Amino acid sequence: MIHQLKREQQLNCDIETAWKFFSSANNLSKITPKDMNFIVRTKMESDEIYEGMIIDYYVSPLLGIKMDWQTEITQVNHLRSFTDFQNKGPYKLWNHFHEFIPNEKGVLIKDTVDYELPLGFLGEIAHNLFVKSKLENIFSYRFNILEQMFNQKKN
Repeated sequence: MIHQLKREQQLNCDIETAWKFFSSANNLSKITPKDMNFIVRTKMESDEIYEGMIIDYYVSPLLGIKMDWQTEITQVNHLRSFTDFQNKGPYKLWNHFHEFIPNEKGVLIKDTVDYELPLGFLGEIAHNLFVKSKLENIFSYRFNILEQMFNQKKN
């Protein structure tokens, strides 16, 4: 069964700043919980994102077990949106759409993740027991880090 996770957050910055931060794979480890042991393996010559870009990672989503994860950037609309799609990894399907909407307060970022677990009904049991809450915790951690980075008043 395909599940969907949606999140949005208002950031106090301009669109160029938001785009530069989120479109750089090198920043992913900054907004991922430390216990995930998230490591970007691909050496980027630049932070410029492009369609067809392949990014390899290590991640430990469960019990500290290290897994390979590979995503491909399948869609880029500069300063507006991009999509990363899992080619290899723990999910049967992972399609993450990132959207950036400038407004009078800065930039509204929206995430829509369509995902499916492998193993049929066993995957659904795992989803209900721990995967759904783990994903919600990851995105809550990310929300809190982004609040600190972009929305706290500077003295």
